[in-house]
Amino acid sequence: MADEKLTNRWIMVAAALVMQLCLGVLYAYSVFRGPLMKEVGYTVKMAGYPLMASFFFFAVGMIVAGRWQDKAGPKKVAIFGGVLLAVGCFLAGALYKTVGGLVFSYGVLGGLGVGFAYVTPIATCIKWFPDMRGTITGLAVFGFGAGTLIFGPLISKVVLSSGIQTAFFTVGVIMLVGVCGAGLLFKVPPAGYKPAGWNPPAPSTTSPTKADWTPNEIIGNGQFWVLWLIYLFGAAAGLMIIGVGVPIGVEVAKLEPKVAAAGLGTMALLNGLGRLVHGSISDKLGRKNTVILCFAEYLVAFLLLLPNADTFTKWLVGLCIVGFSYGGYLAIMPSMTADYFGTKSLGANYGYLFTAWGIAGVAGPFMIDAIKTATGAYTNAMYAISVACVAGIVLVFISRKPVFKGA
Repeated sequence: MADEKLTNRWIMVAAALVMQLCLGVLYAYSVFRGPLMKEVGYTVKMAGYPLMASFFFFAVGMIVAGRWQDKAGPKKVAIFGGVLLAVGCFLAGALYKTVGGLVFSYGVLGGLGVGFAYVTPIATCIKWFPDMRGTITGLAVFGFGAGTLIFGPLISKVVLSSGIQTAFFTVGVIMLVGVCGAGLLFKVPPAGYKPAGWNPPAPSTTSPTKADWTPNEIIGNGQFWVLWLIYLFGAAAGLMIIGVGVPIGVEVAKLEPKVAAAGLGTMALLNGLGRLVHGSISDKLGRKNTVILCFAEYLVAFLLLLPNADTFTKWLVGLCIVGFSYGGYLAIMPSMTADYFGTKSLGANYGYLFTAWGIAGVAGPFMIDAIKTATGAYTNAMYAISVACVAGIVLVFISRKPVFKGA
């Protein structure tokens, strides 16, 4: 195929990594919280509303963008997402002194922009790399987890030197250039594309199969909802701990807040590495075995390390294991979606599955705050989520590539 010869598929990976590094700015919002509370007078809850809104609309954007990109291709959708995210950041710089303005600009517009852009590199790379889906997906989403390492210090420096407004404007410019520039490089492979030397697995001869499922078909299949629950438990377990890593260090390990905060950069790096490592492992051990491994890693952190973290080292290792395991789900689940339901409607199908992450982004932090309030200890929430991890392992054994029963 002429198009196959002209296109180096690794260009898609490079573009995906650049785009995801930019989109990882979403996790760096916490850098704004202290300055907003100090300068504008926001309470802790008020300063957290924009981030919660961005998580929710991130998931909403994924659903819409997935359907759109399956029809129009990834380039238009990625550029639209970059523009929307940039506009959200620009407006945040103008409206940050009101909670409603910041929720609308950074939370709604910014969250939708991230959702529109986020799905495009994942779906595109999986189509170009059917021979190593887990590895490439992990590499593509590595940037999203590691983006905090870049934008955290950058935003902090700009806020200190030039103020909150300039920091939002600066991020907006970077998003416009980085996300839209990377999006221009995306394209889908030609019909029938196969990497040199690779042949797809032979279809099952014992049961009916279907190569590509539509979104309407997957939501009517029980295996989709098994996968959805696995994602919900895996994402919620990570998000509920990541959001209160510093308070856990203060409560359990008796650390000073500044000392505990210094460990978050290491956790962010492990979050990114978890995507890369687990994605690669899943190509060798299988997706299901790797998901079980992720749940097992959680159990080590929740039952052995964090509740007994009487030193900085134990706390940091436990927190890093949580970040490492959490990152794995973000790499494995897109590949499992492709394995189970095909790649033709992957953008839309993964968008539907990603609603589990959206709910986890609200339910996880809400759950740990509620248990902390009711019992007075974060450790009780860890024991509760451990039960969900065990349930997740059971669901993995139930999960399997669905059988198509016909129209």
